[in-house]
Amino acid sequence: MGSGDQPSRRLERRWAPRYAFRVDLDIEWGSAVLRASTRDISANGMFIEAADTLWVGAGFTARLNLGNPLHLDCSVKRVEPGCGMGVSVALAESESRKVYQELLSSLSSTGT
Repeated sequence: MGSGDQPSRRLERRWAPRYAFRVDLDIEWGSAVLRASTRDISANGMFIEAADTLWVGAGFTARLNLGNPLHLDCSVKRVEPGCGMGVSVALAESESRKVYQELLSSLSSTGT
């Protein structure tokens, strides 16, 4: 029952383009604050590199340490032990949504 002849079973489920993007962030989870950084970002999520990951389904607020910090409501979608976690992003405030869209627009125009 070898699986060596089996192609990757993980199907590409992303619909939004990803952009390489590195910035430090704070994971605000309850009263805990964990330090991490982004690896890439898209319209609906990002990959966070972190030594300490949360579990699939965990919700938290990520504070991207930009010139003006951007707060994002996140939910863990997948975990890569020792690497980090893929999260979905929700933007409730219209101002946060505007800043996030401007960030993505600037990344797409730089041709990453």
